[in-house]
Amino acid sequence: MATLADIRAKLLEQQQSTSQSTSDNAIYPFWNIQTGQSSLMRFLPDADEENTFFWKERQMVRLAFPGIKDQDEHKNVTVQVPCIEMWGETCPIHAEIRPWFKDPSLEDEARKYWKKRSYIYQGFVVDSPMTEDQVPENPIRRFVINPGIHKIITAALMDPEFEEVPTDYEKGTDFKLVKTQQGQYADYSTSNWARKERSLDETERAAITSNGLFTLNDYMPKKPSETELKVIFEMFEASVDGQLYDPERWADYYKPYGLKSNGNTTTGSSSVTPTPQPTATETSEASATEVTDKPFEDGSTSSEPVTATVTADPSADGKKPDAKEILAMIRNRKTEQAQ
Repeated sequence: MATLADIRAKLLEQQQSTSQSTSDNAIYPFWNIQTGQSSLMRFLPDADEENTFFWKERQMVRLAFPGIKDQDEHKNVTVQVPCIEMWGETCPIHAEIRPWFKDPSLEDEARKYWKKRSYIYQGFVVDSPMTEDQVPENPIRRFVINPGIHKIITAALMDPEFEEVPTDYEKGTDFKLVKTQQGQYADYSTSNWARKERSLDETERAAITSNGLFTLNDYMPKKPSETELKVIFEMFEASVDGQLYDPERWADYYKPYGLKSNGNTTTGSSSVTPTPQPTATETSEASATEVTDKPFEDGSTSSEPVTATVTADPSADGKKPDAKEILAMIRNRKTEQAQ
């Protein structure tokens, strides 16, 4: 029988393992470089040989709440939940909001809940203009790439002058990420592939041998179960209604970053999934630079056609519907589907 010392040692080992897996500092925060500067990256293939690409696409929905019930009720929080369209299934939130885009009075509200895409890559930072406070021992980094940069990366891959996949160790190509400014937002549209191929040097090859490659799927959210999908839609309704985030109802499933538990501790997880999730910095950067999909032109896998036009009961002054009216639409639709 295990002694108390054995149990304590095992628990300490698990805590250290969890801390290392969720806070490995591998994300390279390229968004922190100064305007006018550039970083040189070398992407590497996924450790999962079944993944055709050297990236994984992540689709998340952000649910905003005005605060947390019985904690800080006056500080806005956001909960990220996975969009099940990543797995080719119908997302209940998107099934609800797609028709909203047909009504100008609901379009802004619909865009708040439309899925946001980001892409997980890995590779080396060949040249960086900034000094990081904590550089991980493993030089193989992960990159959270927004749709605009991802489009530049993939568009070039269709160029017939690209004779080798850019992640090839011998004849691969580095990617130059350039940060400029467009209005109040960072702009990376002048980023591009290097003109010449480059073989990985001995140091880079040794790093791959000693550390191995990341399996990118480990950094993807877990597919929601039927129960979790119901929780997600319940949270969506509460968010639309302007309710506070309720830990007693939802914390076992999805929670905002830094939520205090009953034990007065905090957690950085934004989801029930045990796999490593985006950090707070990564999440805020994605919010600032991500391109929102066009709801009727994104090749959605949803099997439900958008045929209905949702219109609110117009008021005398033509104001857009409030949260109660939107919720009434949601519930009326649910009733019609149940009949």
